[in-house]
Amino acid sequence: MVTPESALPGRDSRPLPAGDTNAVLGSSLEGPWPQGSEVIYLGAGCYWGVEEIYWKTPGVINTSVGFMGGFTPHPTYEETCTGLTGHTETTLVVYNPEIISTREILAIFWENHDPTQGDRQGNDVGTQYRSAIFWTTPEQESMAKETAQQYESVILARGLNPITTQIAPASDFTYYLAQESHQQYLYKNPNGYRCHANTGIAFPR
Repeated sequence: MVTPESALPGRDSRPLPAGDTNAVLGSSLEGPWPQGSEVIYLGAGCYWGVEEIYWKTPGVINTSVGFMGGFTPHPTYEETCTGLTGHTETTLVVYNPEIISTREILAIFWENHDPTQGDRQGNDVGTQYRSAIFWTTPEQESMAKETAQQYESVILARGLNPITTQIAPASDFTYYLAQESHQQYLYKNPNGYRCHANTGIAFPR
């Protein structure tokens, strides 16, 4: 992991436009969102596939992709791909907790990537692909830690490695939106790169 001192310097403002509206859901990429909505930030490898999974999920109000967990201000996609910003590719998920619970949001997260691989996801290697949950409420924090323990028990029983997912408060970091062409990428490019599928290891409901 790059250190703050050795991270790329970045810049003072967004390098490229991110757009205003989610191309699939029609929601504002940066809010405001309906009262009572909750926001969580999830890193699970290439953000294109993660975002697609969540925009298809009933109860999800908005999704976007960006970079979080690192040190470089306003990084570009190309800079993040070097691993020298400290960020991981991240999907913002805004959801209505009266329709879908935080637990179910996290169950989808656990079941659709490998949280045991450390700084990689499949053939995508580097800290920019690490598994991460950046929570925004105490309930999300407790649920993230609880579900991690529960899913790790399932994984260990299969003879697999422990979970490596970073669990941290979103308030410790800034979420930087990726450029507009990366937002809802697999909607705009239906034959684009997909590396996510249900792993077949069910989260205990």
